[in-house]
Amino acid sequence: MEFADRIPTGPAGRVDMLQGSGLGQPAGIKRDEPMKNHIRKSVGWALVHSARLHRTRMGERLSALGLFPGQEQVLQALSEVEAMTMGELADLLRVKPPTASKTVARLSAQGLVTRQAEPGDARVVRVRLTSDGMQRAASIAQLWDEVEDELLDGFDAKERRRLRKLLRRVAKNLAGTETEEEAAEALDDEFEDSPAA
Repeated sequence: MEFADRIPTGPAGRVDMLQGSGLGQPAGIKRDEPMKNHIRKSVGWALVHSARLHRTRMGERLSALGLFPGQEQVLQALSEVEAMTMGELADLLRVKPPTASKTVARLSAQGLVTRQAEPGDARVVRVRLTSDGMQRAASIAQLWDEVEDELLDGFDAKERRRLRKLLRRVAKNLAGTETEEEAAEALDDEFEDSPAA
């Protein structure tokens, strides 16, 4: 057999570059079912799949408020403080400063946040919620609770606490560190799980 006879071709003899590249499935070759099942049975797969479904559901609800996924996190973070610098916001959300800046610019265009340069250092910008932003943050909290109830339908209180505790451990493992706030939340979980609680 000549080498040219072994090159996969498509219609009209065109070389099919996808065959064998991992981008397409070569004709007559079955997928590796054990590998597929192994991945789909993993905790990571279940976590990613659940997170995507949650994000999609939140996205549907947020669009009714004129928001995109990710913007709600900025509004919620700002609802807990009077003001925050762009750098603090990026750190809190664990995103790069340009990402935080772009999100804040969009929220500012909607009249939900204001940006103000720090007196004496124009490089430092403080972000605050407007009154409309505060109202929107309250609406987001309600939406979040609704989706949370849907997410945990059929779970009793103990199962909910256990799941939250396990997911926090997963996040800590992947982040390699734990913020003070996360440590405090973990202590709350421990207290709730104690027999005296």
